[in-house]
Amino acid sequence: MPKSNIKTSKATKKVYMDYASSALSVSANPGAIHSLGVAEKNKLEKSRGIVAGILNAHSSEIVFTSGATESNNLAILGLVKAVKMPHIVTTNIEHASVLEVCKHLENTKQAEVTYVPVDANGVVDPQKIKKALKANTILVSVMYANNEIGTIQPIKEIAKEIRHFDKINNKKIFFHTDATQAVNYLPISIPQLGVDLMSFNSVKIYGPKGIGALYVKKNTPLTPIMFGGNQEFGLRPGTENVSLAVELSKALQTTENKKEKEIKRLTQLRDYFIKKLKSKNVDFVLNGDLEKRLPNNINITIPNIPSDLLVIELSTRGIMASTKSACKAGDGKASHVIKAIRSEIKPARNAFSIADAGEETDGSIRFSLGRQTTKSDIDYTVKSLSEILTKLKKWYTPTPINFFDLK
Repeated sequence: MPKSNIKTSKATKKVYMDYASSALSVSANPGAIHSLGVAEKNKLEKSRGIVAGILNAHSSEIVFTSGATESNNLAILGLVKAVKMPHIVTTNIEHASVLEVCKHLENTKQAEVTYVPVDANGVVDPQKIKKALKANTILVSVMYANNEIGTIQPIKEIAKEIRHFDKINNKKIFFHTDATQAVNYLPISIPQLGVDLMSFNSVKIYGPKGIGALYVKKNTPLTPIMFGGNQEFGLRPGTENVSLAVELSKALQTTENKKEKEIKRLTQLRDYFIKKLKSKNVDFVLNGDLEKRLPNNINITIPNIPSDLLVIELSTRGIMASTKSACKAGDGKASHVIKAIRSEIKPARNAFSIADAGEETDGSIRFSLGRQTTKSDIDYTVKSLSEILTKLKKWYTPTPINFFDLK
């Protein structure tokens, strides 16, 4: 066979002429077939593999998105598109990125939705989920842990009830969970949870903003909700942000390595925070279940004090807390989560109700702890809060409250 006349030589220089694909030559388009594009694609798939490994899933089941809000939208809208007038089951304390999608589907008559109420501690009963299932139910969406009050939902038990219903009725109901707040502190092995779809993002696990992921179990009939490209298995068009995907995978690895130690440390700090509040004779209600609760969450209601006023007063002392989900901050309305659990509390348990205070003055505030939180931070916060309440005493009328005692 004659030898080829084409000579090959090792490139001594790289000349980038693919600016229409990506203007940053050091971060080429991973869809390109030249060497820089292939290198970026390899980084992307390595990151996908890391995420999949931690979740005990397959790489082909991990879809990178811009964050948990997009993941939730894709999970719900992408599934509903495949069925005519389906039925969805969710709870009344989900994140806005689930509830508002469900309301949109109802308003546009694309789906029927059942909102299962949680109990006074913010936990949903799996049996109530089971009773809500119908012949045309296609999706159940229940968050793993609530972003406001930190309550942990019985995801494994709900999955069992769904599978039992499927077996009896010879059908398939898909189960989605928003695990955004849970990834830091709870088990996230997909086979153990029994879910078909799971959303989470990077920023909640100390990674960068603008990147999230959706786990999509194989053979789940998901369709895209945006169009313009075949990236992310045809489910999420647009040039992939490789650098953010890499950082997400690193953040998830770090979170898993720190998880056990942080759970123990933050649980102790959380319980110390609550005991410290009691020692200062602060009249408050602890919102949510104490046992089935994230280790970093303290959400309380202080009767007759506007929530926003408390946040502002704390901010002037350098303490950053929140009234509810940041997505709904500043809308002038009481938290839908607090309203939901208050409606389940009998008057004998707590004399205060949101109806007494009004929509804008529910007095609820969320303190959430993290890797940098120390015991001295808590001491300073509780001391400051006590001083603020003394200052605001002309508005602050203590109401008899039964505390949730630590066990």
